[in-house]
Amino acid sequence: MELSPGMKQYMEIKDKHPDCVVLFRMGDFYETFYEDAKTVSRVLDITLTARGKGEKRAPLAGIPYHALDNYLGKLVTAGYKVCMVEQLEDPKKAKGLVKRGVVRIVTPGTVIEDHILNKDSNNFIMSINKEEFFGIAIADISTGEFVTTEFKETNKLLGEIEKYAPAEIIVPTSYYDSDLVKKIRENYYVTTLDDRFYWIDKAEKTLKEHFQTQTLDGFGLKEKSIATTAAGSLLSYLQETQLNSLKHLNKIKTYSIDNFMIIDSSTQRNLELLKNIKDASTRGTLFEVINKTVTSMGSRKLKQWMLRPLLSADVINKRLNAIEELNTSALLREEIKDILTQISDIERISARIIYGSANARDLISLKNSLKHVPKLKELTKDAKSNFLKEISTINELNSLVIRISKTLKEEPALSLREGNLIQPGFNSELDELRNISMNGREWLSQFEEEERQKTGIKSLKIKYNKIFGYFIEVLKSQVPLVPEHYIRKQTQANSERYITEELKNKENMILGAQDKIHAMEYELFLTVLEETSKHIEEIQSIANNISSLDCLHSLSTVSLENNYCKPKILESEVVEIKAGRHPVVEKIETNFVDNSCTFNESEKMKIITGPNMAGKSTFLRQNALIILLAQIGSYTPAKTANIGIVDRIFTRVGAYDDLSQGQSTFMVEMTETANILNNATKKSFVILDEIGRGTSTYDGFSLAWAIAEHLIKNIKAKTLFATHYHQLNKMCEEFKGIKNYHISVEEDNDQITFLRKIVEGGTDKSYGVQVAKIAGLPNEVIYKAKVLMKTLEKEDNIMKTLEEEVIQKQEVEKEEGQKELKEISWHDITKKEKQQRDKNQKTLLDIK
Repeated sequence: MELSPGMKQYMEIKDKHPDCVVLFRMGDFYETFYEDAKTVSRVLDITLTARGKGEKRAPLAGIPYHALDNYLGKLVTAGYKVCMVEQLEDPKKAKGLVKRGVVRIVTPGTVIEDHILNKDSNNFIMSINKEEFFGIAIADISTGEFVTTEFKETNKLLGEIEKYAPAEIIVPTSYYDSDLVKKIRENYYVTTLDDRFYWIDKAEKTLKEHFQTQTLDGFGLKEKSIATTAAGSLLSYLQETQLNSLKHLNKIKTYSIDNFMIIDSSTQRNLELLKNIKDASTRGTLFEVINKTVTSMGSRKLKQWMLRPLLSADVINKRLNAIEELNTSALLREEIKDILTQISDIERISARIIYGSANARDLISLKNSLKHVPKLKELTKDAKSNFLKEISTINELNSLVIRISKTLKEEPALSLREGNLIQPGFNSELDELRNISMNGREWLSQFEEEERQKTGIKSLKIKYNKIFGYFIEVLKSQVPLVPEHYIRKQTQANSERYITEELKNKENMILGAQDKIHAMEYELFLTVLEETSKHIEEIQSIANNISSLDCLHSLSTVSLENNYCKPKILESEVVEIKAGRHPVVEKIETNFVDNSCTFNESEKMKIITGPNMAGKSTFLRQNALIILLAQIGSYTPAKTANIGIVDRIFTRVGAYDDLSQGQSTFMVEMTETANILNNATKKSFVILDEIGRGTSTYDGFSLAWAIAEHLIKNIKAKTLFATHYHQLNKMCEEFKGIKNYHISVEEDNDQITFLRKIVEGGTDKSYGVQVAKIAGLPNEVIYKAKVLMKTLEKEDNIMKTLEEEVIQKQEVEKEEGQKELKEISWHDITKKEKQQRDKNQKTLLDIK
């Protein structure tokens, strides 16, 4: 089949980019063909048409070039790579086929367009390599962030993926079908890159050429070959897709996961840091409470701080001291806030400047932001805290501010090709052309009035369109009055259109001046854009300092509004929280009851009993959140808080089915618990809520006991263990470091009131029937439950019998020289248990 020259051009590009939707610029439209057209029609909900006939017929779907932003966002959000093909020359001046070429490939992880990006979230792209270790590199090309690290453990990889939530993940082609990547692909957009880009020689060469260095040691990559391959491959992918300068990726930082508290996906979900469990929205989350940032840059950074709590007491205290200083000066706080409200997202503007996609309004926003830097420096020059002192040392870019101010109008046009960008008086030639154009418009107005007077045609008007240029329009009723020298150009339903030689001569002058104005303004804009791009590193440094200041101001505001205290960070493993509160729940509950919590050498585990709805889960979570807040350098919701550095927070709370993974509630519970037992250390903080409730009573109790025993004997992590298995209260008699607590309840004639207070000592009451009554169960159900309960209470307690048998078996095995019970087989615990169960079953049947 013989294709047209234009279609041949399209097919050549499509063959090189088969995994992309190719947007092919043809005049005022981006056209798509064949399968791409069907995809675009479906995703964008636009009409599918066709080009050509017979064998040459090709499905076609097009979008107007001026509407690209909206449509591009929809395609990328739907998970498609988009290959942008532009006209590389003016079609009017082209001889034959217009030259076209790929200018950029847009993927989910390489978006820089503001209208597509979430202003409060980073848009990360990650590269993963796997050899003996894992190497990962992460970048956000909309801000210029570029980091890398390496480690051994798979769970750390999954934790980093969860923290960064990358919009796109790149892996070597040979690794794509591995079991691990298949698992990752279930929740993330994963694409491949040829294995050769992950070779160490290729990766090193790519990085050295980009950073223009002879060695990578200065970036901390010495003897980090896997991290180097991940970083080099990521940079290669960005170079191949962006086909543009990546100068804003001007440094790469290596980091160690061991410098931050590890928060895995379960903990992030269970503590509701970013999304609530109920509907996955941001309402009722920790981030919603602490985010009082003013800038988008600050909001993004605060999110990173929250997901990466620190392990360095020095860095934590550096943040805390800055917050303390802000708290003590209301005037300083308000002046800083006033400045922050006037600062734009210069972090993302800097990326658009490097890409050449920034418009004049971006530069004006940058200029208006930079002009406040001297004020910030003045405010912080006498600061006592090191963090605030550093703000006073950032560079001022006054020369750039002046340059932009003198060049660009304060309210320039959005389009760069239609003028109205450059200040009057900046360029004499431009001013002269503007005078010609302005005089031309005055001439047209005067010409129109003169022609009306000469001809007597009152309806005569001078109009313009792109086809005819300027023309004279006359209503048909007045056509007899038209002079002979008028040249008819077009007949309309109600009018006729004419031109004159005089009008055409003036048109050439006016339009010629306008075209020159537009071209000159664009060139002058590009000059100031290029000049601005030379200051990118300084702009990024300013953005980094301002975003950090915004975070500190936010945490200061939150601490004052909610009466938080400055935590004391300890090098020991002690945790002492006095009158602690849940930062989210206290915003909802008007009479929130605070509770204290202490861990030390003599108290490593608290076993907490009490009824549902009494506040056990809130108590568990609030202590985890207080520790997390302290380690991001925030004040905490408590009267006092002494926090020994915690390396990880583990949570096993709530019950849910992970149906997408084919996992039951109990399987999820055991998987998360296994993660805790396999990875927790002495410095970890563990909260466990109702372990074992997803299975039978016997299995559940035995697992809960064994898990608690393993934690206290082998790991010694600080543990809050909430349970309905009251028999676990006996563990404190056998193991040092365990104390029993319960939620106090007030009883009055079968009515209960939750006091929400944690008090020392165990309880054997669950108040299940009373809670059911509060929940609104019908009275007949409550009555029958009470009858059954009283009847069963007359029978021997099943769990008591079980405990006796376990103790007997332990004693026997100890007598045989065994130090501890290695395994309990339920089939070996005599026939007495089965007899007891049969007896209780018969009793229940009799009652029914």
